[in-house]
Amino acid sequence: MNTPIAPALRPCLGPREWPALVRIWRSAVEATHDFLTPDDVDFYESRMLGDYLPAVEVTVATVDGLPAGFSGLAGSSLEMLFVDGARLGRGVGSALLRRAVAEHPDLHLDVNEQNPRAVDFYRHHGFVTTGRSATDADGRPFPILHMARATHPSDGGSRR
Repeated sequence: MNTPIAPALRPCLGPREWPALVRIWRSAVEATHDFLTPDDVDFYESRMLGDYLPAVEVTVATVDGLPAGFSGLAGSSLEMLFVDGARLGRGVGSALLRRAVAEHPDLHLDVNEQNPRAVDFYRHHGFVTTGRSATDADGRPFPILHMARATHPSDGGSRR
């Protein structure tokens, strides 16, 4: 059984910490993205340092002082949330998502449709599908679900 853990959350230490985050990214992808080929994983990994991480504000979740997961925000868009494969299902991702929602109640995100674990995770946290794209942002053939926090008429239609 995966025992829940309470990670500490902090801002990323900057480019010097990015290699550790890329290792977490790879561990997470290898554990959850079985629809990607090794060449696909290498392609996306090659873009992490130069394209993806510089474009977002990164929050790092640590356990026992070591990075265990991270999220990346561009305004109110959750661009990435990855947890080390060995820490999946233990509350690290939930802590990162709760922080992002607290900072951006109108948070929205894209998730690979072929990653049902992630889709279920976001639904569990109150996100609903608002659209779908047949390809990812790089034009590759991996369908994307666009998700946002559910709105409720009883609260005036505001996001919660």
